[in-house]
Amino acid sequence: MHYRPWQGRVWRSTFPAASRKDIRDFLSVFVSALSFRENEPLRLRPDDEVLGIYRAANPTRWLPDAHELERLARALRDKYGLRLDEIWHEGLTLGSLFQRVQQARGQRGAA
Repeated sequence: MHYRPWQGRVWRSTFPAASRKDIRDFLSVFVSALSFRENEPLRLRPDDEVLGIYRAANPTRWLPDAHELERLARALRDKYGLRLDEIWHEGLTLGSLFQRVQQARGQRGAA
């Protein structure tokens, strides 16, 4: 990831209704939960798979540490009211996850 240029335009074109702050906040939650460096978020793309990102950052480990996924699940639940276990599948992309976060935020705001 560290070799990639900034991907903010890709995020904005994929999610034109989302604010820059919403995108940055989501990516910050993701990188923090998986213990990535703080300068990594905007190098991630919406079409990146969650497991693919993890595997690229941790090539010697095939699956994420259970604690890292638990931290991600807890962070998504606490911040957005989203249950990762209800939407998880091996090919889950960051864009799909962000879309679900946006939907969850809309539902929480309407409640």
